[in-house]
Amino acid sequence: MPDGTPRRSYNSEGRREAARRNRTAVLAACRELLFQDGYHATTVRAVAERAGVSPETVYKSFGGKPGLVKALWDSTLAGDDEPVPMGDRPQIQQILGTRELSTKLRLYGAFVRGIHERVAPLFALLTQAGPDVGEVLETAERERLTGVTAFVTHLDETGALAPEVDPAQVADVVWALAGPQLYTQLTAGRGWSDDTYEKWLADTLTATLKP
Repeated sequence: MPDGTPRRSYNSEGRREAARRNRTAVLAACRELLFQDGYHATTVRAVAERAGVSPETVYKSFGGKPGLVKALWDSTLAGDDEPVPMGDRPQIQQILGTRELSTKLRLYGAFVRGIHERVAPLFALLTQAGPDVGEVLETAERERLTGVTAFVTHLDETGALAPEVDPAQVADVVWALAGPQLYTQLTAGRGWSDDTYEKWLADTLTATLKP
């Protein structure tokens, strides 16, 4: 028979908050160790120890080292670890909601610049790690192409592209111009400032895409 004592409610919100804190700590630890020791010396166990969690927690949350590095890439690219698709974020919504093409492309240039400022150090580190991170970088590039293609599709649907152009080819051009490789070559390699890169990208896209 029930004794009349109320059952303690299951604190799901508390568990979710603890999981978020653990995830944040693990991603921070992963970043610190990658830049301190390099990709190959960074292990799941070392990340777990620095984050103050068990290795099992890391495996359960990220599925191992490649998944952990991909999660770090995604959060670095977005600027946070919130589960909000890039296309739904305010900066992209502002770009899509802008009518005038030159202004739209200036905003897009600023968006791309911001991404590269965040991910360039991680991109450089991972490209030096060899084939072990090849799948992570390939996945990131496929996702970037998907985002670029969605942007070009938006341009085409709103009449910003000339009728005779092939949107798929335009997407390839934007994907190449806005890529991390070219950003790194122009800034780290040739000494361009980020302001110079942003203006160049916007001007080049405008000259390339304007009917």
